[in-house]
Amino acid sequence: MWTCPECGRAFANRNQSHFCSHVRLVEHFAGRDSIVVETFEALLQAARESGPVTVLPEKTRIAFQVRMSFAAFSLRRRWVDGHVVLARRLESPRFRRIDLISPRNQVHVFRLHDPTEVDAEVRAWLAEAYLVGEQRHLSRSVASAAPPGGS
Repeated sequence: MWTCPECGRAFANRNQSHFCSHVRLVEHFAGRDSIVVETFEALLQAARESGPVTVLPEKTRIAFQVRMSFAAFSLRRRWVDGHVVLARRLESPRFRRIDLISPRNQVHVFRLHDPTEVDAEVRAWLAEAYLVGEQRHLSRSVASAAPPGGS
């Protein structure tokens, strides 16, 4: 791991390109409906079911990181826009779109309005994305162990 000497953020790759941020997490909560904050907290709790998570408040989003970022969220006034990075394309009507970054890094974008939407399906997305954050998806055996088409 490499740590940026300017902002103190840790990265899997030395001198990784990024924007240094000194935003505090609480700043993302200002002006948001309480249900939005509760939804974010439910997402964080779900992500932590897989293991330790570093929360990285940035200017426009809050990222969840292990070795690398595996999910990110933008808190809006009445909803949370988020994405998870998966090592495969996973179809769900809940995804607004899927962006192909590389064959083993696919960004699945979604929107949540309420903490009750952080259900078993969302928890499964976060658990699978956590493995990407650990870079375990780079292991051939782990990547091939992912269930095809669903969790």
